[in-house]
Amino acid sequence: MITFKPKQVSKKMLSVLPDRARDVLERRFGLGADGQIHTLESIGQSYGVTRERVRQIENYGIQSIQKSDVYQEFSTVFDELHQAIEALGGGVVAEHVLLEEITKDPLVRNHIFFLLVLGDPFYRSKESPAYTHRWYTERKIADSVEQALKSVYKTLSEDELVSEEEILSRFRNNLIDIADKYDDQVLKRWLMISKEISRNPLGEWGPSSSPNVRVKGIRDYAYLAVKRHGSPMHFKEVAQTIAELFNKKAHTATTHNELIKDERFVLVGRGLYALSEWGYSAGVVKEVLRDILEKHGPLSRDEIIDKVRKERYVKDNTIVVNLQDAALFKKLPNGSYMVAE
Repeated sequence: MITFKPKQVSKKMLSVLPDRARDVLERRFGLGADGQIHTLESIGQSYGVTRERVRQIENYGIQSIQKSDVYQEFSTVFDELHQAIEALGGGVVAEHVLLEEITKDPLVRNHIFFLLVLGDPFYRSKESPAYTHRWYTERKIADSVEQALKSVYKTLSEDELVSEEEILSRFRNNLIDIADKYDDQVLKRWLMISKEISRNPLGEWGPSSSPNVRVKGIRDYAYLAVKRHGSPMHFKEVAQTIAELFNKKAHTATTHNELIKDERFVLVGRGLYALSEWGYSAGVVKEVLRDILEKHGPLSRDEIIDKVRKERYVKDNTIVVNLQDAALFKKLPNGSYMVAE
């Protein structure tokens, strides 16, 4: 990705500064051996000056480097960083993606970031509620990407999950004039600029605020496991699947308790849970029977069994036995059943 050595370049850049300005920049950008980034306030306290004065020293240091002969000497360094932004994102890329692609070393990333701040062939947009920090070389492309991300987000319902293929399709449809110029890898990096759209551990995309995407606990992992399975699962199977899919230790009892407490799941048989979004309703068999008869009116025994089996994984005999409760259900002369008055 780059041919230069960031630490050596930034050291040479800093060498043109007076001691205090150099120290302030080293501490502000984490360029020391420990890589620790210091706040304006903490640096100000160590020098006995205000945080605003530290900011002035920082700006003076950056401007002094940019005006120096050393800056011109390393123009090829900034050319390489410019090319990296072009190669990774077609001219706009999320800051964390850019740094991670260039190096896995956190300390070296601090030096790369310092050089990015110094460079004038590219620009930085600060994070907002909708977007993360990003770097760009052309404002027009950056604006197009950001507007397309906003439009894609509006197409997603609160708990919707879509495949990577689908999210890329929606994204392309909103990029209009520039979509055909870039491949899927660039588009996926552009998606990472958004703070409103994200991907869950199974590679499905949706609103970042959704628990189906920002997976935090066993119940969220359980939801993804059952959804992926596509049909009701026993709680023991859910726990096992969580361990296999996500490499997360899920105790059977804990998993069962989480399924019971979460409205996204419905008990449809002995230990069997389905997703409520699949149309299953909560309640014991008698409550399901009552809801069905109230909705559809009198039904024959076979019709009742057929409808209950779509709601619950229970034996036919269990349904018939529950129908015998005269306090709740009435058998009509033609053999059909209705809710007792």
